[in-house]
Amino acid sequence: MPMFVLMTRLAPGALADARGRRAMGKEWIQRVHKVCPEVTFKAHYALLGPYDFMDIYEAPDMSTAQRVSLISRAEGAVSAESWPAEPYDSFLRILEEVDQA
Repeated sequence: MPMFVLMTRLAPGALADARGRRAMGKEWIQRVHKVCPEVTFKAHYALLGPYDFMDIYEAPDMSTAQRVSLISRAEGAVSAESWPAEPYDSFLRILEEVDQA
């Protein structure tokens, strides 16, 4: 199943209340599971830098990944980007195919 990376940025004040943030996170994941039951999350990280969170997940297609991003925006994210991610070994095979063509 295709892998995606979700990069999320919240509004500046969204991280001021830990309990509120935890509740928002639970609501978000419940909504994702309801709308996109085929999505499987592999990892969730809090970040320092231009994004607040990074989620790594599997989804069957780009349309489903788009839904995950839209749900994130609807649940209060200022920015939510889903990027397709290719495993490195697979990338190397593709590179070899291109190189041989």
